[in-house]
Amino acid sequence: MTYRADDRRYQSMRYNRTGQSGLKLPAVSLGLWHNFGGVDVFETARALLFRAFDLGITHFDLANNYGPPPGSAEETLGRVLKQDLRAYRDELVISSKAGYGMWDGPYGEWGSRKYLVSSIDQSLKRLGLEYVDVFYSHRPDPETPLEETMAALDHIVRSGKALYVGISNYPADMTRRAARLLRDLGTPCLIHQPAYSLLNRWVEADLLSGLREEGVGCIAFSPLAQGLLTDKYLTGIPVDSRAGKAHGFLRPAHVTEERLDKVRRLDVLAKARGQKLAQMAIAWVLRHPEMTSALIGASRVSQIEDAVSALDNTQFSNAELSQIDEIVGH
Repeated sequence: MTYRADDRRYQSMRYNRTGQSGLKLPAVSLGLWHNFGGVDVFETARALLFRAFDLGITHFDLANNYGPPPGSAEETLGRVLKQDLRAYRDELVISSKAGYGMWDGPYGEWGSRKYLVSSIDQSLKRLGLEYVDVFYSHRPDPETPLEETMAALDHIVRSGKALYVGISNYPADMTRRAARLLRDLGTPCLIHQPAYSLLNRWVEADLLSGLREEGVGCIAFSPLAQGLLTDKYLTGIPVDSRAGKAHGFLRPAHVTEERLDKVRRLDVLAKARGQKLAQMAIAWVLRHPEMTSALIGASRVSQIEDAVSALDNTQFSNAELSQIDEIVGH
């Protein structure tokens, strides 16, 4: 069956300008970190991508090592692009990253020019694309000079392999340095991708203010704390959850009773707002003007639908924000 996108896909999605660039991202983006690898069911991944695009989610986020096995998430999207989404390529924003372990030897991870340039070439082959819209340095390299890493990103844009570049998991002080280096090279830093959620608020210290000053956008990954900020764990760890999977990054040790107590109290507040906990968590992340998009994962179509519905109620009263601070800690 030939896929045809819903003609109404742009009617309700909110699109936010990314920093001081001309690029707009949907307020909710879809990450392919989990559930799109070679161990997963292809038809399920395909259905998730279709439903996301039908709801106005134009941004699909990857990394070279997403899977498992590493690289297979890019292969999955590449297959769907070839079979179904090729006609919509210019409506899509596709991003990838490199920085974590991908192949053996001393050049298979981190931030050297050799690794980053090799990685983008490999990613483009897996995706079947001539370029990605955004390419990230996935994490800072403690040994490679930051100047080399940023020069590699600049080279990747100038060689036509990416339209924009960004950074992920960089601390605030290094983010400022990276942004200034890239600006001096003539390839501005488009966006930063940090972990941010009700249970992980580190970006509020000085990263968001730094991004605003540098004109850089922000897209939060794990806004649901890998599923912990949903109703899935209120009564324990389900077998089919991330914490219940052998290859998941959320481990049972992370699902402590102290955390679950906070999650249950947040769930009560969400219900009082007329939302599911996951919807409130996404809306809360997006409350910052610096926040361009919330990057969600999904294993079911209904999870994507719920996430987009979070945009129906993104306002918080001062009393609600104070209650959240009291529950999770400021």
